[in-house]
Amino acid sequence: MAERMVAKQAPRFEMDAVLPNKEFGKVSLEENMKNDKWTVLFFYPMDFTFVCPTEITAVSDRFDEFEDLDAEVIGVSTDTIHTHLAWINTSREDNGLGDLQYALAADTNHQVAKDYGVLIEEEGVALRGLFIISPEGELQYQVVNHNNIGRDVDETLRVLQALQTGGLCPANWKPGQETL
Repeated sequence: MAERMVAKQAPRFEMDAVLPNKEFGKVSLEENMKNDKWTVLFFYPMDFTFVCPTEITAVSDRFDEFEDLDAEVIGVSTDTIHTHLAWINTSREDNGLGDLQYALAADTNHQVAKDYGVLIEEEGVALRGLFIISPEGELQYQVVNHNNIGRDVDETLRVLQALQTGGLCPANWKPGQETL
């Protein structure tokens, strides 16, 4: 039986990553927590695919909105940082990513994808998992879906804002509306 993760401390991680300046570095949940930031961690299956760049670039295009909400965004796949960099250095017109506003992390040993319950072990790739983690390290939201369906940036931002209200948000709640 799967173990519940929401409302518990999120699995800690540190991964190699390609940073927005295209340099290699590290990303970690501990660093985001130390900086009192929310973490929006999303897994995608593989570089140089078809659905993935639509999500990755859509989040990058809206990065300022995440930043305004004190959130660090981290994209993760089981590919290497070198593959990530090659994809970033490929233009959007050629099915690449172009410049990104946030880090792409490399979970090459598959441990983080395992810890978050999104690894398809027989393929060595992750499902499309999205996790929102509070600055205190508590996993407050998770959604995992099949790899053929891209995620909605508006919904991710809406949920992040709802979590940040600290209140009870009814169905179809939108930022600016009253909480319960």
